[in-house]
Amino acid sequence: MERFTITGPTRLEGSVTVAGAKNAALPALAATLLAEQPVVLENLPQVRDIRTMVRLLQHLGVEACEDRAGLELQPALRPVENVAPYDLVKTMRASVLVLGPSVARWGRARVSLPGGCAIGVRPIDQHLAGLEALGAELRIEHGYVTARAKRLRGARFRFSLPTVTGTENLLMAACLADGVTRLSNCAREPEIADLATLLAAMGATIEGAGTETITIEGSPTLGGARHAIPGDRIEAGTYLIGAAITGGDVAVHGARAQDLVALLEVLRESGVSIESSGGAIRARGIGDGEGEDGGALHCPDVTTAPHPGFPTDLQAQFMALATQSERPTTIHEAVFENRFQHAAELTRMGARIRIEGSRARVEGRSRLLGAHVMATDLRASAGLVLAALCAQGETVVDRIYHLDRGYEQMESKLQHLGARVERTA
Repeated sequence: MERFTITGPTRLEGSVTVAGAKNAALPALAATLLAEQPVVLENLPQVRDIRTMVRLLQHLGVEACEDRAGLELQPALRPVENVAPYDLVKTMRASVLVLGPSVARWGRARVSLPGGCAIGVRPIDQHLAGLEALGAELRIEHGYVTARAKRLRGARFRFSLPTVTGTENLLMAACLADGVTRLSNCAREPEIADLATLLAAMGATIEGAGTETITIEGSPTLGGARHAIPGDRIEAGTYLIGAAITGGDVAVHGARAQDLVALLEVLRESGVSIESSGGAIRARGIGDGEGEDGGALHCPDVTTAPHPGFPTDLQAQFMALATQSERPTTIHEAVFENRFQHAAELTRMGARIRIEGSRARVEGRSRLLGAHVMATDLRASAGLVLAALCAQGETVVDRIYHLDRGYEQMESKLQHLGARVERTA
């Protein structure tokens, strides 16, 4: 099992380019199941979840080969298998995204109930209710969802709560349904709008993606396309917080500032200097006197929320930052019910954090000391790495396979920014 060994404190300085967004690439890969011609995806991140999804598509009959600029996916005329097995699905919740496209394209699908990070229950009931509204017959048994339909039909469906993967699953399924589908109370994450851009390039007719209401006019078939995955806003946010926690100066390339408005506002309120120009976002921390107030870090209270609110995927990283704030900070986790597991590991490093239900109270500035800590999920891993960068001495972060699910070559990028970090077995 691999780990990071990080020696701190250190100051991050320089520029870094983020990889393609994992959370945009996964639904884009699933969408290739709808096509009858090749789809080429560019700027795919080289992370574990992407490799898992490609293996799953190959299991379903899709041929994948490297294109000069990306990955070419040749769709199957009929699936070699119509089963997404547990062995491929257990580590990645996004694998449920093959359910909608498979039943829409081939009239049947059998998908293992998904796994992934242990950050909450995250049921797929909204996926299933939406597919039933589109005319699918569903059955759950032996840990699998089986769906059948001669052809899906357009319908109106309202999500009881916004769900990103649920919105993506039904958006894809509706593209091959007979008639018009109107989805309301949809999630509004940028990755959904990007998926709609790909589907439109394949021939789908979609209006409203990225808003609460999406209208899809179904088509008999969809063709091929070439599509570039946008930069990863969560990876970008992680390095911007890295600049803040180390008093550094980092320019992040490849992500859009409009996708990170909530984080950038919180960082500015904390006293971090933020600039956005020329396709880069630059963060300058307090340590060199470049902060907005020229003095101490003052992190505000935050509540996580679906986009455009503060991302739950940046909550662990922000908690690490809050351990260096001159005032107490309350973090309300309003998206997932089990996403404070990193708090105990931060406490081992010297942080003073009190958990009360869905709220974490970070009791102001703490002197963090290197320790042996364990990553519990993808974003918790990133939070522990950031804490280690400003801690005194050596920190060992175990179980970084979580980190590898969503961050491409993190140790190399941190080393380029001046960090002392090594990957060891």
